[in-house]
Amino acid sequence: MTPPDRTRTPARRTRQPRGRRVPAPWVRTRLRAAPGAAWALALLVAVTASLAAALPRAVDRYEDTGLVHAVAQARPDRTTVQVYAPPASAEPGQEEGAAEQSMRPGPLAAQYRRILGQVRAPLVADPGQSTYGVRTTTPLAVPDPWLPRPAGLPARMIVAAQHDLAGHVGATTGRLPRAPATVGADVPEVEAAVSAETAKALRIRPGSVLHLPSPRPAGQLTVRVTGVVTPRTPTGSWWSAQPVLRTPSLTRQAGGSPSDVYWVGALLLAPEAGPALLGLPVPKERHWSIAPAPGALHSTEVAGLRSSVAYLESGPGLRKIREIADWDAGVVTELDQVLASYDDLRSGLRPLTAVAATGAGTVAAVVLAMAGGLAADRRRTELALLRARGASLRGLTGRLLAETAVVAVPAGAAGLAVALLTVPDGRLVPALVAAGAVTAGACAALPLRALAAHRAVRVHTGRQDITAVRPSRRRTVAELTLLVLAVGAVVVLRRQGGSGGALVAAAPVLVGVIAALVLVRLYPLPLRGLARPARRLRGVVGPLALARAGRSSASAVLPLLALLTALTTAAFGGSVLAGVDGARDRAALLAVGADARVEASGGVLPAGAADRVRHTGGVRDVTEVSLAYQAQPLEGSSPVTVAGVDPAPYAALAARTGSGAVDADALRRPRDTGAPLPALASPAVAAAYGERPFRVRLEDGSETTVRITAVQDSTPAVPGAEFLVVDRAGLSGEAARPTALLITGDGLTAGALRRATGPAPALGVQLRATERARYVDSPLQSGVEDVYAAAVVAGAGYAVLALLLSLLRAAPERAALLARLRTMGLTRRESRRLLVLESLPQSVLAAAGGTLTGWATIRLLSPGVDLATIALATSPASAGAGAALATDPWSLALPALAVVTVTVAVAAVQAWWAARRGAVRELRVGDAR
Repeated sequence: MTPPDRTRTPARRTRQPRGRRVPAPWVRTRLRAAPGAAWALALLVAVTASLAAALPRAVDRYEDTGLVHAVAQARPDRTTVQVYAPPASAEPGQEEGAAEQSMRPGPLAAQYRRILGQVRAPLVADPGQSTYGVRTTTPLAVPDPWLPRPAGLPARMIVAAQHDLAGHVGATTGRLPRAPATVGADVPEVEAAVSAETAKALRIRPGSVLHLPSPRPAGQLTVRVTGVVTPRTPTGSWWSAQPVLRTPSLTRQAGGSPSDVYWVGALLLAPEAGPALLGLPVPKERHWSIAPAPGALHSTEVAGLRSSVAYLESGPGLRKIREIADWDAGVVTELDQVLASYDDLRSGLRPLTAVAATGAGTVAAVVLAMAGGLAADRRRTELALLRARGASLRGLTGRLLAETAVVAVPAGAAGLAVALLTVPDGRLVPALVAAGAVTAGACAALPLRALAAHRAVRVHTGRQDITAVRPSRRRTVAELTLLVLAVGAVVVLRRQGGSGGALVAAAPVLVGVIAALVLVRLYPLPLRGLARPARRLRGVVGPLALARAGRSSASAVLPLLALLTALTTAAFGGSVLAGVDGARDRAALLAVGADARVEASGGVLPAGAADRVRHTGGVRDVTEVSLAYQAQPLEGSSPVTVAGVDPAPYAALAARTGSGAVDADALRRPRDTGAPLPALASPAVAAAYGERPFRVRLEDGSETTVRITAVQDSTPAVPGAEFLVVDRAGLSGEAARPTALLITGDGLTAGALRRATGPAPALGVQLRATERARYVDSPLQSGVEDVYAAAVVAGAGYAVLALLLSLLRAAPERAALLARLRTMGLTRRESRRLLVLESLPQSVLAAAGGTLTGWATIRLLSPGVDLATIALATSPASAGAGAALATDPWSLALPALAVVTVTVAVAAVQAWWAARRGAVRELRVGDAR
């Protein structure tokens, strides 16, 4: 029998059984197994990435706004780069009309374009406000008698022919001046325009004729005013680089008395009439004004801006400008000084922002690490089983990284997008780096935690109680290193202030870290000491809660670190903000003397003014003061301010305002009319005259003898540093008449006080609230305060989240414990008490430690923190008005109480939920686990 040919038999295909399927991918399976945890992680990453990306852009935004504001506040006459040169002179071999030709619009425009080419980035010229032209540099006296002469002196005029007059005029009464292209130096008459302010002050109108003296044959240059113009942009550089073009001024004659004043205005000629200035007997110049473009000013380019200005003012750019215009050309600007002042202010404010950002960032990083640790603990059994079955450490961490990245990367991108939409201004790269760092940290938290916990293959782990685990040597070395860094940061900050760099910015955080590590080491000691006496207590709740608190996880250092860092940052930030408010209040009080001040400069107040003001709404009290600012001690060379007051009301005012104690009895005029008047003096006056009597001549010509009996650094009546305060009953009748009222009250308005005072010469009204608002002048100040407040709020929010995560970590174990105890007869009230008492030791420890750490941080760092920069940046003279960092009790107490309150509330809610769920169900869930 022939065997079958098997070589031709087709191979059978192996088929998979219908009930067997390919395993689902790891990532999809794990995400579907715990969708709530995945969404929670995505939300945490998105919010954190959005805040991290928004912070640098917010800082850039308020710094850019502050730079633009600083340049705008400095006025165009300081910030415009002005190039000037004399009229060209005829050299041998050249024609005689070289000077006239150099002052015509064509050559000036060609030179203007070439000069603009020398402006280097990041400095950018504003073409709408930059200009060129010719002008006289000395005002020329106008003999026409119909012009105003306040002191009998003739008015004087600046004559200017500036490019594009028509483009910078908003409205015109009459018409703009005209001139033929062939105007020369010998022209007998020209047309001109004047600004509306000049026309109003000097009573000029269209058709007015002015005669300027000139050495030409006619002996004068006739200027016919054809129009009165209203500037389109009055504060722009075109009009304000030389303010007299827009606004006339009263100028005092050099060497004359203060009353010898005369008007100085400007006549605006047509651009083609520039050569006519050559016939005037005063110096002339060509000029090219370069106005910086506000939209191109960025705080990150301040160093480059200063370099660009130096390039034009005294660098290679000046040589090239002289090649273009004239070898006698020069460049003048104060833009570099404005930029330097802004940079100094920003440098003083940045350390405070860095402290807040570092604190909030540290708390956020701890929360991300805690989220990864919570996920690793929740899956501890699963990961241990996989390791026991042969899973490699690299493969396991890789899968966990991919699983987390699928959630964290889109969430981080979404947070970045929200930050870019919310804060559209600012640099993109720092925002990308910040959001990327948050996303990378969130992705790495779970894999790194699993790598540390499952490096060795084990199924069961030993006890990890805080009272049982001993710190390792590595941990001791790390803690000592942090301690050294914290001490170094504190020392550097106390010695160098805010200029110590990143280490100084991290000083409060490092102090909080050290405090957390110290408290974690000290925490087991009281628990061990109380464990044995607690066994003798009646009832089971107290001893069981103490035992449970002692068996808390040894990894409690992370939530404690988050809480202490947040509490320290909140205390430090709250004290900074409170110190800023206090410094501004104090400075405003020193400047005004009370809640409001009414003063008649150069005269006395109307009779009965004090009574009328006293009956004004909101006024509580009024103190009359007689001020003599030019009182002259007969033995001295410099005048002092003498304030005549009523001793009793003035002492009460000084006590209310906290401006120093005034002894009314010691200040009162003695009964002996020949005895010297007791006086309260400033330290400078006291040092100059001592305690011996000396005579003072007052402004009315009367003389009085005073003797200094008390010294105060400040007094409400006089804001200056040199003063004498005496009883006005001892002054002459004329000198004792009140010139100022110091008013205390609420809701005061300047209009109401001015109406109640009545008619008075040069009446001035100062409000404390208005004076205080003046100190917040730069967006840098308000921006730093906003960022600081936002960082403190964000840090507090993350601290609460860290507290919730720490409680959530132990929630399953606590629920199972309550279920078992409920089966043994534990009541709902006892369950609630058990969870609250179990949670209280750590929360009380965090609250007490945070309060103590915040207080210590403020005491340690206050010598190196200068609040005058942020509080009184516009008033350096008031920097000594209490601008030191001091402890704010509310900033210490409220966050600590919030920690304890949240802990108790969460424990109570957890006890209620466990009781509602039922013991049997909870035990079955525990068995299933």
